[in-house]
Amino acid sequence: MASTPELQQDDTVTFLPHRLNRQPVVVRGLTADELWICVGLSALVGLVLGLLLAWLTSTLALIPSMIVATVALGVFAGGSALRRRKRGRPDTWLYRQLQWRIALGYPLFSPYVGGGSLVTRSGHWATRRGTP
Repeated sequence: MASTPELQQDDTVTFLPHRLNRQPVVVRGLTADELWICVGLSALVGLVLGLLLAWLTSTLALIPSMIVATVALGVFAGGSALRRRKRGRPDTWLYRQLQWRIALGYPLFSPYVGGGSLVTRSGHWATRRGTP
């Protein structure tokens, strides 16, 4: 067997593949966690729209119908939009972006999503190095 730099003398692999610990893509470029976020937000929008339409038309069947329709639209449109925004960014970009937005917009919820460990200061940074 030809010796390659990745293999040692006893044919053990000396490196870990780059994508070993990444979540697999499930639907339309979304991982499982991103898909659940997209489905949950779409279902919430569908519930609100369904309740409003059910109240206006006095038809309760519109509530689950709107939930199903908005989930389908949310996965289709949200998957495409999120795939474009994630392109070329690290794997944890979406989660850090959500943490950062919650830490800035809703500081009371920040400790619950781990936003306390993020740097949220804006302004000029100084190294405090000057001429002696």
